[in-house]
Amino acid sequence: MLTGELRSQIDSIWNAFWTGGISNPMEVMEQITYLLFLRRLDDLHTLEENKSVRLGKPMERRIFPVGQDAKGQDFETLRWSRFKNLAASEMYTVVAEHVFPFLRTMNDDGSTYAHHMKDARFTIPTPALLAKVVDMLDHVPMEDRDTKGDLYEYMLGKIASAGANGQFRTPRHIIRLMVELTAPTAKDVICDPASGTCGFLVAAGEYLREQYPEILRNPESREHFHHGMFHGYDFDNTMLRIGSMNMALHGVDNPDISYKDSLAQDHAGDEERYSLILANPPFAGSLDYENTAKDLLEIVKTKKTELLFLALFLRLLKPGGRAAVIVPDGVLFGSSNAHKALRQMIVEDQKLDAVISLPAGAFKPYAGVSTAILLFTKTNSGGTDHVWFYDMLADGWSLDDKRQPLLPEEKLGVTPTQVLNEANHTKNNLPDVLLRWGQRDSAELKRPRTEQSFCVPKADIATNGYDLSINRYKEVIHDVVEHLPPKKILAKLAKLEAEIQAGMEELEGILG
Repeated sequence: MLTGELRSQIDSIWNAFWTGGISNPMEVMEQITYLLFLRRLDDLHTLEENKSVRLGKPMERRIFPVGQDAKGQDFETLRWSRFKNLAASEMYTVVAEHVFPFLRTMNDDGSTYAHHMKDARFTIPTPALLAKVVDMLDHVPMEDRDTKGDLYEYMLGKIASAGANGQFRTPRHIIRLMVELTAPTAKDVICDPASGTCGFLVAAGEYLREQYPEILRNPESREHFHHGMFHGYDFDNTMLRIGSMNMALHGVDNPDISYKDSLAQDHAGDEERYSLILANPPFAGSLDYENTAKDLLEIVKTKKTELLFLALFLRLLKPGGRAAVIVPDGVLFGSSNAHKALRQMIVEDQKLDAVISLPAGAFKPYAGVSTAILLFTKTNSGGTDHVWFYDMLADGWSLDDKRQPLLPEEKLGVTPTQVLNEANHTKNNLPDVLLRWGQRDSAELKRPRTEQSFCVPKADIATNGYDLSINRYKEVIHDVVEHLPPKKILAKLAKLEAEIQAGMEELEGILG
């Protein structure tokens, strides 16, 4: 949890960039990412030095080589701990002319972070701004993994609040819900084919640390966690750098965060490779057939990106693998042949577990489109007996453009620290979603369709053309109105008529 002081420090760094001449939030984030990477490199080098001294052996891995670079600058002066003490003008020269060229040639060490630094651009305009930002970042505590991760998430939130690339930001509590629903295990191989800032992968990593604390104590599982578990793809290099740094600051040493146009490239090497997919891919527009991966068109012939991404998830999952993905509502009830065919495929050939309808304002202020979470398991042999539906009406935050919290912090999120009462539930459905998900094969089977969650047999879904919209199956309780028999109604009317007539006669007598 970030303290007010740490938030204030980050706000000050952000404001320094704005007043110093960089007003693009993405550019600010990118420059901060480079500087944090440099500080991290120095920390890693220092650890290696200390290890060498402690063991009395030469350093196994030198991040900063011995000697000088091509321009005659000693590599030792490229370290954060060295250049931070230089005068502003000298620091600026070292960073611009020596440190950044060094960054761009680092990708031969094999790490995903170094790879994404190969086209790093230094755009801080003045020595004064660089000196100010370096000094500020140097005072931010970066020793604790939780603090580092929270700091970076806070900065990513500032991109979103500034209205830049907000489409990359799935709300943290929605991500956490999807992770809790799929319950990653220490043996999973997890992929987000539209990774952006790697929010899903970060949340999965944090969940695993909490649920399986032994994962980093066992050499085999630790190796898998750091080098084989996490895979993210994107075709925006800035996002790849930011996503890689997000993973680094959350304590994942070498995830596979790669450049890939997920819909345009064939997936021969990735087919049936992953056991868990978590994603909120960009659903907008359509692709030309010529630009679409042929292996996806074999699954569904369409130009619609939302359907192509679902086909991609089916392609990437191994049998037994599961997915929790966000789709626009049109996927659930679209009437085109491609829409129907894909839904039928998921229901009949795979195992559709659940459809969770999200509140209409869940992605405001960036998008007002209605969405849902689909949860399914790849079986290639069917298995859908019934589908669990949940109509989520509130997620703990206001559903307007401001998205303000509606409850105290201890009552927000999927696993709040305080139990929610009925009034709290009307503002935060997330704990109830998780609770009832666990009962989807037992108590939920008996819930009537007038409730917030219920199960629908596969036969009903097939009868309705594989429509997966919750409104197709939800029943509304109508107020019961009792009607009197016709004879009683006529008698009442006759009595009323007689009373009116008597009143008229009395009035005539008075007026005389």
